Amino acid sequence: MSSLWHICLNPAFISVVLLCILCLKKVNVLLAIIISTLVAGLVAGINVKDVMHIFISGMGDNSETALSYILLGAFAATMAHSGFTDVISTKITNVVSGNKVVLLLILTLIAMASQNIIPIHIAFIPIIIPPLLGIMNKLKIDRRAVACVLAFGLKMPYITIPAGFGLIFQNLIADNMIQNGVYVMRNDIWKYNSILGLGMVAGLLIAVFISYRKPRIYEDKPLANIVSGGNNKFLPKHWIVLLAALATFIVQLLTQSLPLGALVGLGIIFTCRVVPQDKMDHMMNEGIYLMGYVAFVMLVAAGFASVLKESGAINSLISSVVTFMPENILITSLVILIMGLFITIGIGTSFGTIPILAVLFIPVCIHMGFNTAQIVILLSAAAALGDAGSPASDTTLGPTAGLNADGQHNHIFDTCIPTFLHYNIALILFALLGIWIFA
Repeated sequence: MSSLWHICLNPAFISVVLLCILCLKKVNVLLAIIISTLVAGLVAGINVKDVMHIFISGMGDNSETALSYILLGAFAATMAHSGFTDVISTKITNVVSGNKVVLLLILTLIAMASQNIIPIHIAFIPIIIPPLLGIMNKLKIDRRAVACVLAFGLKMPYITIPAGFGLIFQNLIADNMIQNGVYVMRNDIWKYNSILGLGMVAGLLIAVFISYRKPRIYEDKPLANIVSGGNNKFLPKHWIVLLAALATFIVQLLTQSLPLGALVGLGIIFTCRVVPQDKMDHMMNEGIYLMGYVAFVMLVAAGFASVLKESGAINSLISSVVTFMPENILITSLVILIMGLFITIGIGTSFGTIPILAVLFIPVCIHMGFNTAQIVILLSAAAALGDAGSPASDTTLGPTAGLNADGQHNHIFDTCIPTFLHYNIALILFALLGIWIFA
């Protein structure tokens, strides 16, 4: 009873529950995170001045990500003004031919490519999605299905495919396992995680063909602050846009810097006058409009994570939970997965959660007799859980940024809750299945 009381009074537990409640009550996500951060710090006994200092200092942990989103938002705006997105949306519309399943399949493949083949993550969403809202409305597609499709493409590849963001994620898993006393071959990570990929496929199929298959009516509204190029023909300037996109990709790979890649792409577009130089300020402003909110949420999420770490709340929470773990691998695995889900929902990043979970849970797994494959599955699933469904995750913020371009898509009820239900439940079930298979 004492340990249960400690869990309920834990700053991390209180703040994450508060964050979820505020979001469900439709409090702005940015404000909800800041309020939850203050509560976490105060409950942990940190004075307000120090909480804000830790919070603001911690925001720098996501500064590169935030800058990337701003610059890629500007890049997306220049592509829209050049007419490139009109061409792409027209091509996709022609291929779809009134078949919504084909459209959802195309969006799935594009989202997957953004993680591994051309790793630009969510930057493609404000480029591709807004021009397609018209055809989605015509086909009466439930945008919750589209949110699930995009979240699948943003998440499943990095769990199971060792390329692009997947290579980064799987290397983090391997490095943190080795640092905590469990040797694993890097090339084996994707093999063990394939069971998690199957779980996400199951979640995707349920979302598209069962949960959100019924038609949903949306109004044809103008896209806020997004202006198209006004043509559907592929012109010479569009080749320059493609060159800029390729340069962005190459520079990112060579320098491991997405902001630098985006800057090079913008430089090519403005130098070649695809968009007149006198519109440069307007393009940057539009980029901030498209992706600035996402960037700021990522910044404050990093600050929130910093306060939780500095307070010791996460370590304390795990210590309290460990006392409830029985000598049963499956039940212990379920407890670890739920804790991973809880931590990631608050922090909003699966990549950033890996070091925390590895330090806290790998010693428990070793003590319980987990083998290498089981630890890989458990650590990967525990880190990835909550990425879909977290109001502060780019896996949910990205789809909302595109689907809400006409103001008809709610972040919490149309993106976070659907992706949470379809992917987190599937990941838990298939992770437990994988642990049983590799026993």
